[in-house]
Amino acid sequence: MTAIKIEDLSFTYPSGTQALANISLEVVESSTLALIGSNGAGKSTLMDLLFGWKPSSAITLFRKPLKEYGRKELGRHIALVPQSEHYNFSFTLLDYTLFGRAPYLAEMASPTDKDVRIAYEALEMVGLASFAQRSITSLSGGEGQLVLIARAIAQQSRVLLLDEPTSALDPANRRKVIEILSSLHEQGKTIIFTTHDAQFAYELATHVAMLKGGKLLAFGTKEEVVTSSLLTTLYETPMTVCAVGGKTLIY
Repeated sequence: MTAIKIEDLSFTYPSGTQALANISLEVVESSTLALIGSNGAGKSTLMDLLFGWKPSSAITLFRKPLKEYGRKELGRHIALVPQSEHYNFSFTLLDYTLFGRAPYLAEMASPTDKDVRIAYEALEMVGLASFAQRSITSLSGGEGQLVLIARAIAQQSRVLLLDEPTSALDPANRRKVIEILSSLHEQGKTIIFTTHDAQFAYELATHVAMLKGGKLLAFGTKEEVVTSSLLTTLYETPMTVCAVGGKTLIY
């Protein structure tokens, strides 16, 4: 089943700058799509459109136009993990993760025991359950990224969007994020993420979309798309894809 269908999508900012032009692609349910490209390629704009922050009639989510979803209904279908987030209050990790349950709660209603259990399980999945009562302001950068992922997991959406999920992580936390997202993929979650890192994209994704200058340069399975010639065109610098010891390396 198609999870997301984009048909001839273009977007121009009020300033007159065109960010995207004639983008068309389909994201199959339970697949993992990497959006790769240089700065200004249109990746973040596309993520904003997929999350409904910018209106568009060119996107369909599970056979229903995205613009027809209410915010709570959309929250049950799509969760977003931003690159970072500013914390205005000193929430505990558990309280912060419980924000992911908002699409299932009536207005002004308190989380149920079930919601608390789901939030704990999400923290456990990212390795932060023992920190559940710690203040979110005490976290390191890597831990902060993991709790953002935990909040999205607690949301139990069908689709997970991540904007540069490993951009500020050390190698250990990068590997942890790959393991978490791989586990979610195995559970049937549809995942879409942006990255500058072609190696990370290849390790995690089943499909890759290359954006260059707001246009779709290539889209397909990672084996079809992640080639030396296409990566060199995409980043305008010599890049090589090779097999070493049974693994695919990009440099």
